[in-house]
Amino acid sequence: MATLINLNLNVEKLPKEKFVKGKKGVYYNFTISVNDDNNQFGQNVTAFDSQTKEEREAKKPKLYLGNGSTLWTDGKSVKPQQEAQPQDNNNVDLPF
Repeated sequence: MATLINLNLNVEKLPKEKFVKGKKGVYYNFTISVNDDNNQFGQNVTAFDSQTKEEREAKKPKLYLGNGSTLWTDGKSVKPQQEAQPQDNNNVDLPF
């Protein structure tokens, strides 16, 4: 499987309290949605803040962070399997 996506992300919208400090850097968890159809701007990719199970069950509105488009794909889509890795959830003070 191979896909290239161009995504514009508005970093000013990222909630600072959701940054996670890991062993190799500072991370932010977001979700990317790839749709079959383009919008009026030719975009079919949307990025939004990942929600917890509790946030989804409470029907909390999604925080949209950016959008983009698929540049290239080989037409195959496979959901990868991976092991969960523990993360250090200490908040990080970032300069922005």
